[in-house]
Amino acid sequence: MTIAYITHPACRLHEMGDGHPESPARLEAIEDQLLASGLEFAIRRYDAPPATREQLQRVHTPHYVEHIFALSPATGLCWLDADTAMNPHTLEAARHAAGAVVYAVDLVLGGEADRVFCAVRPPGHHAGRSTAMGFCFFNNVAVGTAHALARYGLQRIAIVDFDVHHGNGTEDIFRDDPRILFCSSFQHPFYPFSGNSVPGAHQVKTPLDAGAGSQTFRKRISSEWLVALDAFRPELIMISAGFDAHWQDEVADLNLTDQDYGWITRELRKLATRHAGGRIISALEGGYSLPALARSAGAHLNALLD
Repeated sequence: MTIAYITHPACRLHEMGDGHPESPARLEAIEDQLLASGLEFAIRRYDAPPATREQLQRVHTPHYVEHIFALSPATGLCWLDADTAMNPHTLEAARHAAGAVVYAVDLVLGGEADRVFCAVRPPGHHAGRSTAMGFCFFNNVAVGTAHALARYGLQRIAIVDFDVHHGNGTEDIFRDDPRILFCSSFQHPFYPFSGNSVPGAHQVKTPLDAGAGSQTFRKRISSEWLVALDAFRPELIMISAGFDAHWQDEVADLNLTDQDYGWITRELRKLATRHAGGRIISALEGGYSLPALARSAGAHLNALLD
């Protein structure tokens, strides 16, 4: 089986200063892993188009979208919060990152691919309807999900978010939409200090204590996510794939391994086979230890291929 792999050169031009963990080297590390592991020969590459204003405004307010366009600097950095900044290439990178997931939806629902990985940055799951934060400007997975709803009329889409940080933006956008089941795992308490509210009818929250590792993660995903996903019977599975809960990633304090990312991907693949015709779209979120990111993304892609 071939996996569609969507990226764009613009995603490597967005930078937020020396030493910032969300750097172009993240995509370079994944590319190196593709070559070293032989995965390069099992993917079909596509260039991501830019998301249109119409596509962005399905999940973000028009005022917010125009605000981000207007903030794009001609030189230097424009800081939106203490750790989120735009350089002259950020707007283009963010549009291509969101556009990659839109394109992935077209490939999957058009029958050209069964599974897609979007190797894009900036990430997206902290971006809410009218808020940029946590390295995120547009909510890439949400933009793609809204496209699947609007253009293809899907009625049941699962968004699963395994990242050390809670996907607060995605939760905000789809909180009251019964067509979306949002499952998220994250360290708690931890940035963005959300996720502790009572879950809505279409949410499964899996907060993990600092120090939690493979056994706890797999047990809770099995009993909380997989049961709910089976009952929901999604027509499409969207993944916000963050690899920063890895034990080698110093950004936080969870202790997952490369193998855990392969395991959860295989479990989601089984669900997709049962309910969604095998259709899975995954987009990169976190992961800041470059060796751990590369190996974890490789395990994820290998599991998508099986």
